[in-house]
Amino acid sequence: MTRVVDLLQYLLEERGSDLLVKVGSPPCLRRNGRLERTNLDSLDPGAIEALAAELLTPAKAAEFQETGETDLAHSVPGLGRFRVNVYRQRGSISLAIRRVVPGAPAISDLGVPQVVADLASFRDGLVVISGPAASGKTTTAAAMIDHINASHARHIVTIEDPIEVLHADRLAIVSQREVGTDTVDTAEALRRVGRQDADVIFVSDLTGDAIPEAMNVAAAGRLVIAVMNTLSVTDTIALLVDRSEQHLRAHNRSLLARVLRGIISQRLLDRADGRGRVAAVECMTATLKVREAIATGADASVLERLMREGDYHGMATFDQALLQLLSTELINFDEALERAANPEDFRIAVQQAGLATLH
Repeated sequence: MTRVVDLLQYLLEERGSDLLVKVGSPPCLRRNGRLERTNLDSLDPGAIEALAAELLTPAKAAEFQETGETDLAHSVPGLGRFRVNVYRQRGSISLAIRRVVPGAPAISDLGVPQVVADLASFRDGLVVISGPAASGKTTTAAAMIDHINASHARHIVTIEDPIEVLHADRLAIVSQREVGTDTVDTAEALRRVGRQDADVIFVSDLTGDAIPEAMNVAAAGRLVIAVMNTLSVTDTIALLVDRSEQHLRAHNRSLLARVLRGIISQRLLDRADGRGRVAAVECMTATLKVREAIATGADASVLERLMREGDYHGMATFDQALLQLLSTELINFDEALERAANPEDFRIAVQQAGLATLH
């Protein structure tokens, strides 16, 4: 009979990041961003129900029965910590298991621009890391937190749903709070964080009511680093401002213009040498012109132009980031063109840069 520990051991041995378990198919492993079918046996409904029973506490079992899904953290001595989502599909139980990495990589090991480390060095303000699912946002955020942890004697409070990377105290003190276990929700945790003597606050999923709370915390003189599931810098700004109630938008634009330090929007691309993936990073830093554009509600085209022209301040559009990766032969032309925001303009930029021989 398959046990939870057997699946977790397999995930580690195969160096995967995730394992997906559903009725009727062999479990699938995600490795370097790619989903692979395993040679494990398919599991029947009873076997998966038994696995879920191993994982679910009474409180989580009640939530699962009520909603059809639940998130939880699961730790095994000698194997580590894992994030698990238990959910129903077509009437049966399925599991999505993710390995929680102990510690974080150095920013210098990620292959991201220097501006990422620069943004982690501010004492206050709002820094947002955005991107679609599986774009490396959590890894970049963890590296930024580790950079602060190694460099400054500060109190870092994280608000995570759930905790995915474990941070040991270094120069800083790191208090990691999990939504649903250590705090009711993200917005409430942000309202209370000032009483916890926090210098730096990390939010793993900034949405809804938590958005204005995060900006208020940043306005109070603390550094807030937040992850958002948006596709670009301009989409991130729109979500931060334009999805609030109409009468609050002018206030939120003004507040965002004051507290913003920068927005990083990234996606992962296959490396040309086949050795994993590399991040393409679009970045906007809060220069005076950027702040003015946000405060006055300038449209996306204005913000994109400021990014294109802001190389001195560490800015770049996504297509400029692709061009840089192509010029260093980290990615190939077909991969770059497929991911480009404006493919025809990108073709022209490649030719003008003299990179035609790379495709």
